[in-house]
Amino acid sequence: MSYSPYLAEGGRIGLRPYRPTDGAEFTARVRESRELHHPWLSPPESVEAYEAYAAPLIAGAAGAAATGRTGFLVCERESGAIAGFVNVNNIVLGAFRCGALGYGAFAHAAGRGLMREGLGLAVGHAFAADGLALHRLEANIQPGNAASIALVRGLGFRLEGLSPDFLHVKGAWRDHERWAITAEMPCPGVPHRTG
Repeated sequence: MSYSPYLAEGGRIGLRPYRPTDGAEFTARVRESRELHHPWLSPPESVEAYEAYAAPLIAGAAGAAATGRTGFLVCERESGAIAGFVNVNNIVLGAFRCGALGYGAFAHAAGRGLMREGLGLAVGHAFAADGLALHRLEANIQPGNAASIALVRGLGFRLEGLSPDFLHVKGAWRDHERWAITAEMPCPGVPHRTG
């Protein structure tokens, strides 16, 4: 059996944990993607900011219960280049077993289907008994973010409503649509689900 750095693999994408050594590449990709990310998200642009951002995500599944969050890098399998990221935030276990997704593609990977594959892998890992063993995932998306809405809709998430003034983004409280999927729902492109 050969070593793989990935928690899950698709045809073109591998999903792996953040590493402290990813700071330079991650932040370079963020700076290249300012236009793509504006006004939806603002990931860290400096290595120092990356270190603070990634520290609680690096704990992985074992630390998710303690920190309430974990994260994954979406990497192109052929080159290993970071194509995007998926974070599972606000993890609550017990009877709820739920997390809130945050994600983003980098400009060089946008429009190539890589984030669809990567987010599908992350959903599969989040629901898997040997992954995060969650039952429900939520994605809260600003109504004007058509690309993000199309991404979750294509993966089988359902629209559950609108939350006015839900999240403080770029200096203002923004409305967000609430999209969700549970382990029992079909999710196209997810390789394994044992929720």
